[in-house]
Amino acid sequence: MEQGRAPMLSDFAGDWLLERAIDDALTGERLHASGHAVFAPDAHGLVYDETVEMVLASGRRLRGTRRYLWRADPGGGIAVVFEDGRLFHRIAPDRVRCEDRHDCTPDVYEGAYDFTDWPQFQLRWRVTGPRKGYAMHTAYRRPGVSPPASP
Repeated sequence: MEQGRAPMLSDFAGDWLLERAIDDALTGERLHASGHAVFAPDAHGLVYDETVEMVLASGRRLRGTRRYLWRADPGGGIAVVFEDGRLFHRIAPDRVRCEDRHDCTPDVYEGAYDFTDWPQFQLRWRVTGPRKGYAMHTAYRRPGVSPPASP
């Protein structure tokens, strides 16, 4: 795939490394996490499995996992859904940069993808709600590809 072109669903298949920064507006903390994600083919598209480790200021290590299902969207682009089939968000077709929003009352998730440096890409989430207020920036790259600027 050429640099600066919007990726198709199949372009994500395989292993990715990730670096994440989380700015928590409620606590004033900036947290960092690193890990990996695997996009594995299944009968309907790709299964995204993420494993990360975060080290807190106290030195305590937290590990986390997440799974999403990535599907070809009937309108073009990619639908990212939860394991139970509920839509999380969409990635617009043929766009190097795209945004979407997920309402999970009372919280709002506003996401933005940036594929301009493909095969590296960035994902930013801004999450607001009565007990949530954070910005999360994740940088993805393939193993063996030089890391992007720090998120």
